[in-house]
Amino acid sequence: MSDRHLVIGAGPVGRHVAAVLAERGERVTVATRSGRDTGLEGVGHVALDASDTDALTRATEGAAVLYNCANPGDYTQWERTWPPLMSAMLTAVERTGAVYAITGNLYPYGPVDGPMHEGLPDAATDHKGILRAKLWGDALAAHRAGRIRAVEVRGSDYVGPGVGANGHVTRVLPAALQGKAVTMIGRTDLPHTFTDVLDVARTLVAAALDETAHGRVWNVPSNAPRTQVEAVTEMLAVAGKPPVTVRRVPAGVMRASGLVVPFMREMAEMSYQWTRPYVLDDAAARAHFGIEPTPWEEVCRRTVAGL
Repeated sequence: MSDRHLVIGAGPVGRHVAAVLAERGERVTVATRSGRDTGLEGVGHVALDASDTDALTRATEGAAVLYNCANPGDYTQWERTWPPLMSAMLTAVERTGAVYAITGNLYPYGPVDGPMHEGLPDAATDHKGILRAKLWGDALAAHRAGRIRAVEVRGSDYVGPGVGANGHVTRVLPAALQGKAVTMIGRTDLPHTFTDVLDVARTLVAAALDETAHGRVWNVPSNAPRTQVEAVTEMLAVAGKPPVTVRRVPAGVMRASGLVVPFMREMAEMSYQWTRPYVLDDAAARAHFGIEPTPWEEVCRRTVAGL
């Protein structure tokens, strides 16, 4: 297998994937539209529109793995941005023979009763979950047809360095560290799994490089669930800060706001994640890869330091 790897996207997962690979001594290139330097030692960078199939194919030639760490941040644009991205990546790995390693999420499972495990069907009811399920379904169909080798890993809501305003905890931490009251989505007293972006990267690399892991989804090893209040309070504690008041935005308010604010409408569709326990079952990945999640206290320290 080649020691060359192509990472699409320089967000928190892409950066961590590149760092994990570089630490292994692999040759790594991170591709973004701007080609900006991540500052990671020993990592190359290239400016690339990953939805340009021919350009992506050229960049993927000779790579052992193509890592899809892209993350179009604007929910309202997903139907426009994701299909051409995924189509180009599928074509590129089919043309070049690179393994296709996908950073997924839990949206395809949809609303569930009980912990989420890989044996559950992809039964999403909202359009973002349906879209993500289809994108994985297309890759899996190509894998089963023998056209590509594909694998997807799925984590819960991210914590860790670089997550920033896209994370439900890291979004409110800057204000909380100043002692201000913060507002979070839905119920703040229910168990909820949070996944460290470093553990996403570790699992994605392990799954990509293990041929026996291909052709299926793996849930990322994550720490025991916390409530939103506990997560914020424990992050503050490692910084030597006292707890703050944590208010909540009820799902009904989100739905009402969504009548006039498109982004809130998108968020309201996902409100089921915050109105019932939202817990990840990661037993399969722990057993197969021997990966344990980064200890929670260390996750808290890394998250706060990363701000």
